[in-house]
Amino acid sequence: MLLFWPVVIPFLTAVAAILVRRSPATQRNVSLIGALALLAAAARVLAHVLAHGPIAAQAGGWPAPFGITFVADLLSATLVTLTGLVAVAAIVFARADVTPAEERHGFHPLTHAMLAGVAGAFLTGDLFNLYVWFEVMLIASFGLLVIGGARAQLDGAVKYVGLNLIGTIAFLSGVGLLYGATGALNMADLHVRLIGRETEAPIIASAAFLIFAFGAKAALFPVFSWLPAAYHTPAFATSAMFAALLTKVGVYALFRVFTLVYDVAGTPLQTLLLWVAVLSMAAGALGALTQNTIRRALGFGIVASIGSIILGLAIGTPLAILGGVFYLLQDVLTKAALFMGAGATARVAGAENFAQAGGVWRARPWFAALFLLPALSLAGVPPFAGFWAKLLLARATIDSGDYALTFAVLATGFLTLYAVARIWAAAFWSAHPGGDLARDRSAPAAMIAPIAALTALIVLVGVFAAPFIDAVTIIASDLIDPAAYLAAVAGDRR
Repeated sequence: MLLFWPVVIPFLTAVAAILVRRSPATQRNVSLIGALALLAAAARVLAHVLAHGPIAAQAGGWPAPFGITFVADLLSATLVTLTGLVAVAAIVFARADVTPAEERHGFHPLTHAMLAGVAGAFLTGDLFNLYVWFEVMLIASFGLLVIGGARAQLDGAVKYVGLNLIGTIAFLSGVGLLYGATGALNMADLHVRLIGRETEAPIIASAAFLIFAFGAKAALFPVFSWLPAAYHTPAFATSAMFAALLTKVGVYALFRVFTLVYDVAGTPLQTLLLWVAVLSMAAGALGALTQNTIRRALGFGIVASIGSIILGLAIGTPLAILGGVFYLLQDVLTKAALFMGAGATARVAGAENFAQAGGVWRARPWFAALFLLPALSLAGVPPFAGFWAKLLLARATIDSGDYALTFAVLATGFLTLYAVARIWAAAFWSAHPGGDLARDRSAPAAMIAPIAALTALIVLVGVFAAPFIDAVTIIASDLIDPAAYLAAVAGDRR
């Protein structure tokens, strides 16, 4: 039962939040308790994996590959734990950010339904159930996007759902082709069945469909436009969860499926992934420079980061996989901190639009530093976590002998630094158009506390990087050689 709790707890919390909806204070407390319980359950799974290696469980007692399989290795267990951590931070932040009207319209139940979808996607062991969890996520996140009913929200939601539904069709097409060719959907079973069949037309076609589907979910080039159009429209707490978690599920799916199921090394699919990654890096970094609001600029920053992560998968060497996974994990913390920081900045400055903000550094220097530190990590400035991620990727490109990729990594870092500097200059350093902000004007403690906690973790991972890199090295090794994962599914170790 251990592996099912990170999914069961959010669903139970969503139901409980609906039952107590007439009492806003009780609903907030139920939501926070549910997020804490999710974090505790995820941490328990992570501790078990660290002690005993990958574990698997079968729903209903049906043996693999016939039943619904849940699997946790170090990568999925870590991501579920980060999901719980972001959930706690976002629910605390929401106490000062989400309006009573948004709470009445389902913010808390929809949030926990979305968290169930995220955890299920990280833990599932077969492709069809991965599709199911993607749809749970999509439905709940669409509800969160349209809470409030503002015109910008509805416009962003239409683009979000439209492109994601196209991705869903591609996902089902790829799964159908794969099932028709192999008669299997369990990922561990597919690993065995596809040995030596990489060049068959149905297999290549199914892989191409899945790259498009996961790329759409992850906001990779060329299907990324929905993200900057949508992520700036809902409550800041919702934006933070979206930025930290939703695109990461698509990235996780790419890493899981294209290391465990498909072998793309030396195939045209590897070249496709390389081009998609580099173009995403370029589009995201350049797009961030053209924006005039904090969240829209950060939204394009997500696209650049996702491209950098997928570059590690596309290169495919052990060091590149290590760099990509390290980038993925630290980016969860960085994006959550930055989007929450955008919300607190808007509270202090009165707006997140560059032309209407300013003066934050003079009014609240300590708070301004809480935004600056994760922003520098995003740009890859030492000694923060993002620096080590970019360094590992740059080293992997050098070792691969493709110096054009090295230039892409470094150029993306410099462009991101420039984009961060624009945000800092406009919202923090320049004078506020309405005059200096009152020195006692500040964000509530419920906003500051989660940002401070996430920022502390980003600094901790950067300053004491060695043990974290060692742990991610194990994750990368398990992705390259999934023997322990396969043994867990075959033996159903609990």
